[in-house]
Amino acid sequence: MTALGHELICAGTYCKIQTEKSATFRSSPSASQLTFTVVCVCVCVCVCVCVCVPRTDLKKMRESQSADNIQFLPFLTTCLNNLGWLYYGTLKQDQTIILVNIIGALLQILYIIMYYHYTKQKRLVMSETFAAGVVLTFGWLYFTVFLTEGDTRLSQLGLTCSVVTISMYLSPLTDLVEIVRSGNVQCLSFPLTVATFFTSTSWVLYGLQLNDSYIMVPNTPGIFTSLIRFYLFWRYASVNQSLPSYKSMQI
Repeated sequence: MTALGHELICAGTYCKIQTEKSATFRSSPSASQLTFTVVCVCVCVCVCVCVCVPRTDLKKMRESQSADNIQFLPFLTTCLNNLGWLYYGTLKQDQTIILVNIIGALLQILYIIMYYHYTKQKRLVMSETFAAGVVLTFGWLYFTVFLTEGDTRLSQLGLTCSVVTISMYLSPLTDLVEIVRSGNVQCLSFPLTVATFFTSTSWVLYGLQLNDSYIMVPNTPGIFTSLIRFYLFWRYASVNQSLPSYKSMQI
């Protein structure tokens, strides 16, 4: 047998072994696949819980027929953030990112419509919504017209979404400083803090599974800010448990 014939036989044997391994991998899910599936489910559940927490604000608006003392910008910025990540998930063809951000964007749009219905400052809401629409339009044109297809668009979009997410997680730090000064945590929502903690943790684990720093890094501050809030709840919680010093969630 010639050396060439021997190499061909070895190559054929190697291909057969690799094919058998691939078939075995597809037929029986590995531990890593099971872990990834569990993390995906946790992400979906935690995000759905987190975006449903503002229902307390909707209930308050319906009962009082007013949007006073309820901030509008968090609804708007969260909606833009969801749309950005939805585009990122579409480019990456990630069904988990697409699903959770479709749900998040639809719910935020519902919150915006409800806020507009009950607020007295409709002109201000319209102007802020229009400004957000302009930003969204320019962003869409930049990422679809000026950037070429491929990794450049995906990386720049991931970086942009990461910066927005980090800024949203870090923006309440000024309120935390005021809480430390006053010793009162009434402006904080404990259910939202719990939901944010588990949502951020789930996204970090999901990013680790995909080895995607654009998912993992921006959600890390959410874990730390939630831990800071947990400490503030423990430190400044009311002694009288019948009168909690924080916002509770009413269903």
